[in-house]
Amino acid sequence: MKTVLAYRTLPLLLTCTFAGGIVAIGATPRYRQLPEVVVETRKHNVLHLLAYMREYSSLTTYSDTIFMFREKMVDFMLPQDPKSRFKGWKNPRMLKCSSYYRFTDDVGLDSVSDICNHHFTWSDWVGVPNTTGIPKHILAMPSVVDTVHGKYSASEIWTRKDDRMSVWVNVLADTTCRSWVPQMKTFFNRKIDFDKFKIRFDYDNVLGNYLQPSDLSSYSFLIESNGRGRIMFRFNKPDQPYYVTTNAEVYLLDREYITTKEARRWEDHKFDKDEIEIVQPAWAPAIPAEVQDLMARVDHIDRKGIRLMQDPDKKLGSGKTKSELRKNFQLGNRLLLMLKRLTGISAIKSRKKQKDNWNNYIKHKEEKDTVNASVK
Repeated sequence: MKTVLAYRTLPLLLTCTFAGGIVAIGATPRYRQLPEVVVETRKHNVLHLLAYMREYSSLTTYSDTIFMFREKMVDFMLPQDPKSRFKGWKNPRMLKCSSYYRFTDDVGLDSVSDICNHHFTWSDWVGVPNTTGIPKHILAMPSVVDTVHGKYSASEIWTRKDDRMSVWVNVLADTTCRSWVPQMKTFFNRKIDFDKFKIRFDYDNVLGNYLQPSDLSSYSFLIESNGRGRIMFRFNKPDQPYYVTTNAEVYLLDREYITTKEARRWEDHKFDKDEIEIVQPAWAPAIPAEVQDLMARVDHIDRKGIRLMQDPDKKLGSGKTKSELRKNFQLGNRLLLMLKRLTGISAIKSRKKQKDNWNNYIKHKEEKDTVNASVK
């Protein structure tokens, strides 16, 4: 709800303008127009972000390579009250995804698919950063570029132009830079060998002294690691190393403050494939030509033809006619009946059923006698 306020000093008189009308008490006032004021309810205390993610990842050994291109619609749920029981999620939650894989090796294999059993991307663990204070010397200047040096190289580069800001972070340059990716803490504790970890955050409409998730417009990162913190079963030999590279871009499409009740509905909702579409933002760069070729190859896979060319597994069928199956079924029933008789299962059930019938008969007879006695 937007409210415009106007006032005058002498005599003391308050005039309020609502939806173009003026309500005044007293004589005709002389007033001055004030800026609009937006009044928001405290119940909308959860920030919901909807984003488009694009990533290029690869899993390689000395002889094999799996390249993956993926488009995803993701969302984030950020409660504004730290004491809230609803914790939400800062990592990107996948709503819909389209994946394209290419498999190559050193002996000439070159195949494509939209399915892969290996999960090797880092994009699921890099999410929205926490609220961060802006250095005072950057606040004092409308246009500035400042570099923060780590132990061996530049760790952060801050760029500001009016109300737009960007922060480039080399996470490996200093341990303090890990605060930008708190969700990766467990992997740093496992001492995974990261060769490169760089990330950039872009913010729009920055008006205060802090970089807040509500001002985030996009972020991108590049991660190169020796290993992934898990064993890639049937991909590499036990003594053979493997390497993972993830290059991803995330573009925020929409943001909204909602109630905790609405946020819980989003958390528990099960999305159908046709319920959400993948929306590419207009300002995102074009997909590289070689990736578009990969997408075209995957989209033109004749899946029905591949299934028809495969011979059925004869071990899954019985190889018998219907009459033979009917005889086997009858024989099985007779064997089961004999087994019940031998174990006494049928006798126990029969006695229990007879006892229940007798109790029901006695109960029914007593009720009938009671009715007859009342009639007399």
